[in-house]
Formats: sequence, structure tokens, C-alpha cells
Amino acid sequence: MLDFSLVSAVVIDFSKMTKWIPTFIDGTIVTIVLSLLTVVIGCILGLIATLMKRSNSKILNFVAAAYTQVIRGTPILLQLYIWLYGFTLIGIAIPAMPFLGPTYGSRVFLTAVVALGINSGAYICELLRGGLDSVDKGQMEAGRSLGLTSTQTMRYIIIPQAVKVVLPGLCNEFIMMIKESSIVSVVGVFDVMYTSNIVKASTYSVFEPLIIIAVIYFVLTSVLTAAIGVIERKMNTDA
Repeated sequence: MLDFSLVSAVVIDFSKMTKWIPTFIDGTIVTIVLSLLTVVIGCILGLIATLMKRSNSKILNFVAAAYTQVIRGTPILLQLYIWLYGFTLIGIAIPAMPFLGPTYGSRVFLTAVVALGINSGAYICELLRGGLDSVDKGQMEAGRSLGLTSTQTMRYIIIPQAVKVVLPGLCNEFIMMIKESSIVSVVGVFDVMYTSNIVKASTYSVFEPLIIIAVIYFVLTSVLTAAIGVIERKMNTDA
């Protein structure tokens, strides 16, 4: 039987959260920076992996396929743990960069960026592959007939058309990473999710900081979703 007396004893007091607003803002900025860096790295790795999959080299095809299969087939938290604690045992570690500051230059933050970026790259690879496949194959022949090499045709004709197709998907990947990046809080990265631990330890309030963090995530994703809608309408208009 539920003991409703315990429920009634809980007092919700958001007034205690006022002085912690700067902390929530700082954590939110870290989350945005982390997600943005992750998607940028993911785009670069995803493009490289996509081009490797489309190359004539069986070795490159195998490496790209193995990369996407392994990353997409294992939990992101496991990958983060391997980068932080597993690879250090064999001498592989992302060094700290103190000149970037105590948060952005810490080894944990930089390792999280690398781990999440590699994870994002595997998913972006599939987005880009679908975008490239959507471009008519005659475009390559047209570029070659104009005297362009395969690389030049891919760079100046194929990829720009594919980017237009996959741009909404890339924006959605950024939104997903905003939410998924909360996993870095378990390894001590000072993102918006980690602020709940700081506030809870100082105020002994559990419910209030979680509600505030939920609102922050909701606002971030809602704003980005609205921005994607504007971009899609603009692209449809231009088309």
C-alpha cells in the first residue's frame, strides 16, 4: 500500500533555485558547445566514411563498414567508458589542453567530444550515403563530360546536392545529440545534466533542479525543431 503521508511531506520550493540560475546557464552552454563540436566532428568522419564506402578499394570499404557497424551496434555509454578508461590502459589517451580552460580543456571533456563525435559520425555516414544515393547517377557522367575528375565532380556537383537532401537529417542529429550528450554527466563533465548533482548536494533538493533541467532541454529542442522547420520551408521554396 502506498504511504501518501510521505508524498504530502514533500515540499516543492523553486525559490531556492534562483541563485543557481548562473550554474544552469553555464551547464547549458557546455551542453550546446559539446553537441555542436560532436556534430561537426561527426560530419567530417561521416563524410570520410561515406567516401570510403563508395571507393573502389575493398579495404576502405571494409574499414568503413566495420566502423559504422561497431559504433552503431554498441551503446554510447560503453564507447565513452572505453575511451576514458579502457584505452588509457594501453597508452591511448586524449591529453588535456589547459589553455582552453578548466571545463573545455579538461581531458574528460575532450575525450567526451571525441567519443561522441565518432559515435555521431557512424550515423551521419548513413545519412550522407542516403543523400549521395539520391543524386542521379547521370550527374557524375555529366561532370566527367565537362572535363572534371571524379573527385572534382564529387566535390563540386554531387556533394552540394546531397547536402541539401541531408541537411534536415543533420539538424535532427544535432537535436538528438543535445539530449544524448547528457550521458557525459556520469563521467563528471559539467554539462546541464551534471548541474543537478551540484544543486542537489548544496540544497538537498532533488525534484526542483530536475524539472528546471527538463525545461531547459525542452526549450533547446523546441527552438532547434522550429529552426529546422524554417530551413526545410526555405529549401522547398528555393527548389
